[in-house]
Amino acid sequence: MPRRKVIILGAAGRDFHNFNVRYRDDPACEVVAFTAAQIPEIAGRRYPAALAGKRYPRGIPIFPEEELESLIGRFGADECVFAYSDVSCQHVMDVAARVQAAGASFTLLGPRDTMLESRKPVIAIGAVRTGCGKSQTARRVIELCLARGWKVVAVRHPMPYGDLRRQRVQRFAVPADLDRHRCTIEEREEYEPHIARGNVVYAGVDYAEVLRAAENDPQGCDVIVWDGGNNDFPFFRPDRMITVVDPLRPGHERLYHPGNVTLRLADAVVINKIDSAPPEGIEAVRQSIARDNPRAVVIEAASVIAVDNPAVIRGKRVLAVEDGPTLTHGEMTFGAAVVAARKFGAAALVDPRPFLVGTLRETFRTYPGIGSVLPAMGYGRRQLRDLAATIRRTDCDAVVIGTPIDLARLIPIGRPATRVHYRLQEIGSPDLEAVLADFLRGRGGPRRRGATPSRRKDPRC
Repeated sequence: MPRRKVIILGAAGRDFHNFNVRYRDDPACEVVAFTAAQIPEIAGRRYPAALAGKRYPRGIPIFPEEELESLIGRFGADECVFAYSDVSCQHVMDVAARVQAAGASFTLLGPRDTMLESRKPVIAIGAVRTGCGKSQTARRVIELCLARGWKVVAVRHPMPYGDLRRQRVQRFAVPADLDRHRCTIEEREEYEPHIARGNVVYAGVDYAEVLRAAENDPQGCDVIVWDGGNNDFPFFRPDRMITVVDPLRPGHERLYHPGNVTLRLADAVVINKIDSAPPEGIEAVRQSIARDNPRAVVIEAASVIAVDNPAVIRGKRVLAVEDGPTLTHGEMTFGAAVVAARKFGAAALVDPRPFLVGTLRETFRTYPGIGSVLPAMGYGRRQLRDLAATIRRTDCDAVVIGTPIDLARLIPIGRPATRVHYRLQEIGSPDLEAVLADFLRGRGGPRRRGATPSRRKDPRC
């Protein structure tokens, strides 16, 4: 019987995971290609043979998604698997239409095919869009677990943008690990806040191996906290699922994939940014929660802003540098830096667009809705150089850095700057401690359900 030929559509994350757990060892299927979107400089590479397994001795090529129709014809593909996140439901169906018009079937893999079982208890944090506040929520959950004396290991959704073989399993415990693994700005934004609090973080490409390493971390592991990426659902089957929604983008919790999946999976939903969202936005997301997941416990929370030095902002013309993905595929027009600039009395926000250099011009062409703030793009050395040059060229008095990393460790800022910090603060009751009460009393913790069961393969492909 001929093997079913498959193309996986991704962005260097969920796509590799879906291949590893669903297709790598399935003799009825042959993955003939990956396509790449969202992340620059991914296309043109290969998923290496060392990760692809013995059935793929030459690895698997990665092409731009723009070539999808021609790839379906070239490889005779029977099926295309959509495997990236934080895109509109309309975008998903547009891609599905392209796939089907070219003659192939369109597939979305779900939790049963893609979630791995852990021997340790798992608390998963997700969101309905990039930039909702899931990482600060994960840090708050970790604080609650640490207060019980538990040893917590965080596992982050993948961001393998470098040498995939070397990134198979990554462990981050000290700042030097970020340099050793040659992390991009996006990776640092997610790992560095955990490291600064003394938490070990794992990430990588092969999440079955990542999970085994996390469970057996040399410092010990009583509970795993899954710190999700974009608005994807977890790679590990959770004992508790917490999803964060954003009332500054009401309606997005129902209109973006797979964010609505994370909303429906949630045991608890955190309505973040209560302090800055309009009442009608808060009410709209409440209605979405009631409609799509009425069993979920609803928690209200604020993103509390602080800066290292308010004097750098007060009365100054400032450039706001924000978390990159929040502005690009997250589609926000402002972030923590803008909020801090307004709160601490900036005279004006300086528009960086007249001063853009190199790859940042392309970023603004691709995402024209970014507006008058600067995304901290840094997927490679060229982007870092362009970011530094753009900051240097911008006619401003000071820089407000809203990305959660110490940007000055990577590039010269060249003028007065201050960092913005933010944390989750629950408002009223219920709060996260109440939601996790039975888990924290011992239903989670150092216990579990025996050895990891073998994955049951679907005989169909």
